Amino acid sequence: MQLLNDAPLAPLTTFRLGGPASRLVTATTDDEVIAAVREADDAGTPLLIIGGGSNLVIGDKGFDGTALRIATTGFSLDGTRLELAAGEVWTDAVARTVEAGLAGIECLAGIPGSAGATPIQNVGAYGQDVSATVTEVVAYDRTTRETVTLTNAECAFSYRHSRFKEHPERYVVLRVRFGLEDADGLSAPLRYAETARALGVGAGDRVPLAAARETVLKLRAGKGMVLDPEDHDTWSAGSFFTNPILGPEQYEAFLARVAGRLGPDVTPPAFPAGDGSDRVKTSAAWLIDRAGFTKGYGTGPARISTKHTLALTNRGEATTEDLLALAREVVAGVRDAFGITLVNEPVTVGVEL
Repeated sequence: MQLLNDAPLAPLTTFRLGGPASRLVTATTDDEVIAAVREADDAGTPLLIIGGGSNLVIGDKGFDGTALRIATTGFSLDGTRLELAAGEVWTDAVARTVEAGLAGIECLAGIPGSAGATPIQNVGAYGQDVSATVTEVVAYDRTTRETVTLTNAECAFSYRHSRFKEHPERYVVLRVRFGLEDADGLSAPLRYAETARALGVGAGDRVPLAAARETVLKLRAGKGMVLDPEDHDTWSAGSFFTNPILGPEQYEAFLARVAGRLGPDVTPPAFPAGDGSDRVKTSAAWLIDRAGFTKGYGTGPARISTKHTLALTNRGEATTEDLLALAREVVAGVRDAFGITLVNEPVTVGVEL
């Protein structure tokens, strides 16, 4: 375990933003993680958990408390059963499962961050969500002060949400277990139209695992969604806003706003919410673009990515306040145009929209 005082946090985030922490503890084993959490809780010290730092917006004043960086390692395969330590680099773990010929998370390639963060956010992209393959999550429960194992159902997964996100102060994820599929080297059925088109196949088809992974990586890179220290479009948290989910009345009101602003022949993207309800999911990127915030929007040190309207980026000299000012401008613009309030996907620390 390593301890640093007045430690900078910006280098631990993909935004490269935020002030220092009073204390930074780096834990490399589950026991060290638990010990650090218990020490902070016993002292009544605020605690910030950091994994890969790809979903954090930390205020310029930093964090007055203990920041715990989880740097645990562990990759274990038993047939189709996969167990990852929370600190494992997610995109590396995906690559290893593809090499092993196992399907289920290949379309989640290139997503920055650590394995422990994936169930918290129910991470998903290109037609896959981790909720479809997570079987169990091992976590430290700060309320009962015990290590617990939660089943998939107990995780209460929904769109970019989970029991862990619902109770962020209670659980610290230690390990994540997955049930993958041996499909003779083929991917899971492709659920995302863009991926299928890029591979020249139909939705629902399977393709070689490596081809699925490589195609997703190319698609993500084209949108600035694969980390590259030389590319400021990747100095971001990926998608900054979640796709809005609208009830029937909200959706009808939204369509009326679209017709009034863009014309009656314009049809916005719409998909089933996926929760068995009659709610509809629409595209945050479409809303942002149609509200006038196009790729590269902005003149300051924080701007919309030149590759994807859903990513807000640090062009190298930004502060967190610069980023938040841009985010607030986008939220207000979309609300004024379409009556929908966008919700930020990254976790904010010491600040809010």
